[in-house]
Amino acid sequence: MLKIERIYGDEVLDSRGNPTVSVTAVLSSGAAGTAISPSGASTGKYEAYEKRDGDKERYGGKGVKNTLSAIKKEIEPKLKRLENITLRACDRYLLEIDGTENKQNLGANLTLAVSMALSRALANHYNMPLFKYLGGASALNLPVPMMNIINGGAHAGNNLDIQEFMIVPVGLGSYRERLRAGSEVYHSLKNILSLKGSATSVGDEGGFAPNLRSHEEAIELILEAVRKAGYSENDIKIALDAAASEWCKENSEKYVMPKTGREFTKDELIEYWVNLVNKYPVISIEDPFGEEDFESFKKLTGRVGNKIMIVGDDLFVTNKKRLQKGIKENAGNAILIKPNQIGTISETIETVILAKKNGFTPIISHRSGESEDAFIADLAVALNSPFIKAGAPARGERVAKYNRLLKISNMI
Repeated sequence: MLKIERIYGDEVLDSRGNPTVSVTAVLSSGAAGTAISPSGASTGKYEAYEKRDGDKERYGGKGVKNTLSAIKKEIEPKLKRLENITLRACDRYLLEIDGTENKQNLGANLTLAVSMALSRALANHYNMPLFKYLGGASALNLPVPMMNIINGGAHAGNNLDIQEFMIVPVGLGSYRERLRAGSEVYHSLKNILSLKGSATSVGDEGGFAPNLRSHEEAIELILEAVRKAGYSENDIKIALDAAASEWCKENSEKYVMPKTGREFTKDELIEYWVNLVNKYPVISIEDPFGEEDFESFKKLTGRVGNKIMIVGDDLFVTNKKRLQKGIKENAGNAILIKPNQIGTISETIETVILAKKNGFTPIISHRSGESEDAFIADLAVALNSPFIKAGAPARGERVAKYNRLLKISNMI
């Protein structure tokens, strides 16, 4: 009879040097699993609650020491009562313990770390790779990486308002070839920026953060890097993450880019995106509008949704209820999947299932505050996600995900 023997946590650091939650779960069989929660910088207001201590004397209030105390007080004693445990049963019990809509009691950073740790422990108990435990026999496909190689917005201190400029090597055959292409283009871009005298320092997700004249210049530099690396626009496409929730003016119908001050009406912003899609090999735009603006998502989907992915991140926050509204209103055709936006792996899987049933493309994603934990690589394969966002092919916490996928490629 498989039970939980012990659950314990620790306060560790993420890739931005901020504290985050690490949890280890030990089962009665002796199998164990450890996981670390990520943390976002550009966060939607509908995301599940990230709980921090608020003690300004420790980590500027971002500590999670007191948050972790809930493991011994509430989580471990109650989960240890479960017999013949499954991940779904444990996650369901976590939701009951928390008792709120958005994990306000325990914090999604804590519930997710527990859920991830239990996933790993159960996979180890059954002597299975994590992707196989989560996805079963149908976990067969490796995702195409969407690599953020120029950073802007809240991820960088430069003058670009679009948060991410990504390369997507969709035209290459194997995952190994796609990873190689991404790395080669990344280094090609670094050389181009160096020759132009631009900064080659990197943002939170490993991409370069130069000051440029326009978003168009950023795209053109990437396309130049693609060509100089020996690839074509058929091999490697462009994806953008606008993070346009950051552009919304309170009590206004206008969008204002915070760094450049450019103003758009909703219809003008729709035309801006349509023009970029018509001019460049863009295959995906994430959060082109704010987290309340379902109507503009719907209009843009009607204009170019047959050509590209219109991705909801802040719009949907990995939440089935939010996604259901998007499905009903034809607002978007793809969803970013970030487990810490919802707080358990079971809920994450349910959202992906709902997306697929309704023709929405799921994209498994990291956060800007990451760690060496490569859980999302296994999750992407488990759910046969067509794409994964894990940042640039640089910085250890990003490369950990890409290297894990390499290992998985040798198993399937």
